[in-house]
Amino acid sequence: GLCVKIQESGENYLETILILKNRNGFVRSIDVANELGYTKASVSRAMSILKKAGYLVMEPDGALVLTESGKKRAEAIYERHNLIAKFLELTLDVDEHTATQDSCRIEHIISEESFSRIKKYVKKAENGR
Repeated sequence: GLCVKIQESGENYLETILILKNRNGFVRSIDVANELGYTKASVSRAMSILKKAGYLVMEPDGALVLTESGKKRAEAIYERHNLIAKFLELTLDVDEHTATQDSCRIEHIISEESFSRIKKYVKKAENGR
C-alpha cells in the first residue's frame, strides 16, 4: 500500500479505496485490510466512521463505493501524495520508494502554502521537459 504503517487516518483509508477501485474495479473491506495490513475489525470500524461522514456507501454485495464528496477528498489526498513524492525525486534525487514513504508523512503536516508551491514547481518542471 502507498501509506502503510502511517497513522490509521481516514485519509489513508479513502486514498486506499480509490487506488484499489482504480486497480481492481471493485473494493471490499477485506481488500482494504489486506492492502494496509490492518485487521478486519479496525477496517470495519473505520468504514462505519467514513459512512457516517458521508464519504462512503456499502453496497449489499459488500462493495465499498466512495460518494461524490468521498471521491473528491480521496483524489485530493492522492494528488497531494504524488506531487510531494515527485517533488522529492525531482529536487533531491530521492529514489521512488523513499519519496513515496516520505510523502506519506509530509502530506499530513505540510501547509497549504508550501504545498501549492510544490505543485507549481512540479507542474513547471514537467512542462519544461
